[in-house]
Amino acid sequence: MTTELRVAMIGHGFMGAAHSVGWRQAPAAFDLPLAPRMAVLAGRDAAKAAESAQRWGWTESSDDWRTVIERDDIDLVDIVTPGDTHAEIAIAALAAGKHVLCEKPLANSVAEAEAMAETAADAATRGVRAMVGFTYRRVPAVTLLRDLIAQGRIGTVRQVRASYRQDWLADPESPMTWRLDKDRAGSGALGDIGAHVVDMVQFVTGQNVTQVSGILETLVTERPLMGTSVGLGGIAGDGRGTVTVDDLALFTGRLDSGVLASFEATRFATGRKNALDLEISGDAGALHWSLEDLNVLNHYDATADSALQGFTRILVTEPEHPYVSGWWPSGHMLGYEHGFSHQVKDLVEAIASGTDPQPTFTDGLRVQRVLDAVERSGANGSAWMGV
Repeated sequence: MTTELRVAMIGHGFMGAAHSVGWRQAPAAFDLPLAPRMAVLAGRDAAKAAESAQRWGWTESSDDWRTVIERDDIDLVDIVTPGDTHAEIAIAALAAGKHVLCEKPLANSVAEAEAMAETAADAATRGVRAMVGFTYRRVPAVTLLRDLIAQGRIGTVRQVRASYRQDWLADPESPMTWRLDKDRAGSGALGDIGAHVVDMVQFVTGQNVTQVSGILETLVTERPLMGTSVGLGGIAGDGRGTVTVDDLALFTGRLDSGVLASFEATRFATGRKNALDLEISGDAGALHWSLEDLNVLNHYDATADSALQGFTRILVTEPEHPYVSGWWPSGHMLGYEHGFSHQVKDLVEAIASGTDPQPTFTDGLRVQRVLDAVERSGANGSAWMGV
């Protein structure tokens, strides 16, 4: 690696930590065509930005993202801020000639996502690339699942089931955070974790969601504010604040082929900490994956002798499996953080080769349109809505 790719990250917090690990580890695990350099971390609070930069290995910090993206010594902008700022930062960065990685969901509205996708398409004509961070695509078992469907291992897809269940809001006294404010987050469980399952279904099947029928529910409508002590995205103030997003989203979708898919996104599944599950049923078999056992892919071969049929547990840790060759010997497990290193690998390789990294902003817009259709359906008695 001889040519540097100088990176500025806008925002920090949980996703900032995950992205920092990705930028730090990818060059060590993979032979990259460009050498990422963690140049600047920018945040609204100068002291917190400086502390985060020192902790995660960024060379310097700033409290002015606008100045950072105009710098000649920055090549790529990584956006890990709340959704209400994605469009402004991404569009400005692309206009300044910087490559962009933007956390999901792409934006807080279809209109913002359309503007971002249009700007990214124009920037691509000048060799400037943009990618949205749907990181679960890059779990080796998920990529393998996609590959097996494409190879016809389960035949024609007949039904899809996807759910993402958490319980971090199950306590009604959990405090207000920006994720519970529609102006900042766009939506609740639907956009925060539902976006992941929509993208994963479209990614692994190679089909788009074309229609949806859904319902949204806010189970706790008020939560305590955090006084003067604000951390982890909390909202300052006394008393209680109003929750303006959904806690639970349930919806059915129809894919290009007419196949039905069921989706669930909830932050009230008591006992489920980060339970992302995906099952695809075909006329020749089925595939199942769970984030709670992320190194395992379960495959059912319906064409096998009936006496031998049953789900086979594939341990996705072999060097021939997607991404695994950069890591440990067979049987040594990968974790949540490795997907962010794989994200960096794919992004850097695409930039070096002059191709659009996947998923594109257009892919992010497609997910945004699904989320919007679910909201419209919920507001209209679960009527079917086109995407």
